[in-house]
Amino acid sequence: MDRNENLKQLEDSEKVWDVAVIGGGASGLGVALDAVSRGLSVALFEKADFAKGTSSRSTKLLHGGVRYLAQGDVFLVLEALRERGRLLKNAPHLTGNQAFIIPVYTLWDRVQFSAGLKMYDYMAANLSLGPSRHISKEETLKRMPGIEPNGLFGGIVYHDGQFDDARLALSIAQTADHAGGCILNYTKVTALQKDKAGKISGLVVHDLLSQNTHQVKARMVVNATGVFADKILQMDDPEAPKTIQPSQGIHLVLDKEFLGGKDALMIPKTKDGRVLFAVPWHGKLVVGTTDTLREKAKLEPEALQKEIDFVLETAAGYLTRKPTRADVKAVFAGLRPLARPKEGSTKTKEISRSHKVIVSDSGLVSLTGGKWTTFRKMGEDTIDYYPKVTGQKLSPSTSKDILLHGFTKAIPEGHWSVYGSNAKLIQDLAKADSSLSEKIHPDFPHILAEVVWAIRHEMAVKIEDVLSRRIRMLILDAQAALDSAPKVAQLMAKELEKDQVWLEKELADFQLTGKKYLIKPS
Repeated sequence: MDRNENLKQLEDSEKVWDVAVIGGGASGLGVALDAVSRGLSVALFEKADFAKGTSSRSTKLLHGGVRYLAQGDVFLVLEALRERGRLLKNAPHLTGNQAFIIPVYTLWDRVQFSAGLKMYDYMAANLSLGPSRHISKEETLKRMPGIEPNGLFGGIVYHDGQFDDARLALSIAQTADHAGGCILNYTKVTALQKDKAGKISGLVVHDLLSQNTHQVKARMVVNATGVFADKILQMDDPEAPKTIQPSQGIHLVLDKEFLGGKDALMIPKTKDGRVLFAVPWHGKLVVGTTDTLREKAKLEPEALQKEIDFVLETAAGYLTRKPTRADVKAVFAGLRPLARPKEGSTKTKEISRSHKVIVSDSGLVSLTGGKWTTFRKMGEDTIDYYPKVTGQKLSPSTSKDILLHGFTKAIPEGHWSVYGSNAKLIQDLAKADSSLSEKIHPDFPHILAEVVWAIRHEMAVKIEDVLSRRIRMLILDAQAALDSAPKVAQLMAKELEKDQVWLEKELADFQLTGKKYLIKPS
């Protein structure tokens, strides 16, 4: 991806794009991917970086949703299981089969959880990642040394998908870009353009880096801005009712030794009736999540103290080594864009995770709700409205068969896996310039060549882009990321041909952001 080359495509103000997408998270990227799969011309605009918001702050799971099955949302689970299977096939370098263990402390737990998971297996059918089964107390403790042994009856193993959310978002962006899409970050939509009949005809886009403004014509405009969808709806119609109910979920990152082994822990019912996961990921243990109503959408939400306490207390009930605030390497929060029910709700777990496509009187198409696992189907369902909005014919979707950027059957080992087929090219950079083989931080395997690659080929323009979403250091160990920032900034300034003023401002901005990922002392 080349940001400057994509910006040049906007210089022709008379060009009419088939689809213009607002939002570069999972939803918007899914729309762009499906559009290019049908031969449509697509321009996508993200006001920050790709997956800057909710889409980089997930529990890192591709799953049908065992909890949704318990709630009777069978259709959503079936759809998600199908999409999970497709993603594991199309992006094996970014996804994987993760074994989970539910600790069983009563015979009744064994009966009810086994029955539910067998139904989950049945629904997955030929896309199953492995059958669920009961294991003994001895095997449970062997596979998960950190689990609380007192009163342990045994465990139930089941399988689900795992992924790197921000890297997957980037891979989708690259795939759409290589297919002819004009994919841009740090471009803010400031206005919607309408024809004399009041129908949407395009956008006004402001490049936040160059400060240039572009007029973009489009046959169909899609609002896929997640928790910010209402802002675009109200840009279209100031009287538009709210459609989104933000729900905050937080995650704490601990050393993987707290649990031990390769298996993830699934706590099926917390004291408030929700589910908690502890998942091995990139050498750490990601523990979460919460489900807290929030009225205001924020690009950089922060964890509430009560959420942190809840996750620590719940995890402590299942681990022999009780985690404290001092053990937390990083804390991150995200806002789920739940589709607000007409009558409202005070319980987020009762609000559907299904997505909705809304077409306004102006022709603005808005995609709301949904979840990462079903991002592609969300995009397909949205582009299906193209004939209704434009009156033009539409080819069938082929996005379910697209191999995502970096696809390879020979997946590189270690942290190189997320780069897929590009890993060797980055390693070649380091061979050509030995200074780029230097580690970014002594506790992480990443090298400076990855920073150069992120700038040249992955549209990274800020320190946070590199250390949070190209390399996941910020959400794995916030202090390590803060310590690494000066080294990364120096290289970025050189690569981007920036001056000392830029470097100092970038470092100051990253310090402010990075400190939000550090847990505050109680």
